Amino acid sequence: QVQLVESGGGSAQAGGSLRLSCAASGFTTHSRYCMGWFRQAPGKEREGVALIWTGGDNTYYINSVKGRFTVSRDNAKNTLYLQMNSLKPEDTAMYYCAADRPWRLCSFSSQFESWGQGILVTVSS
Repeated sequence: QVQLVESGGGSAQAGGSLRLSCAASGFTTHSRYCMGWFRQAPGKEREGVALIWTGGDNTYYINSVKGRFTVSRDNAKNTLYLQMNSLKPEDTAMYYCAADRPWRLCSFSSQFESWGQGILVTVSS
């Protein structure tokens, strides 16, 4: 199982930017994964934000963040990123880094196998 640790985040004003990082370890040699970011706001259910395939350029975003958020990764450093621009108060949530089982195709509905502990993002108006 992959181990994931989030960092970055914090607070920002509406219209500002933040970048989240996720350090990963425990990958199976030569395997590829779907990795992504999920978030859960107080009183709301968890939702997928962005996914990326580690073996190519495929990325996927929830509609509400398209054009504002960018998911990327550095395979050599085993690190996943989420660049968040034009932040809105509704982006306030606990953000989680996740990795699916190796070779499983990216899907927001997939039950991801590995999860980070979460990191809080707060956006004020």
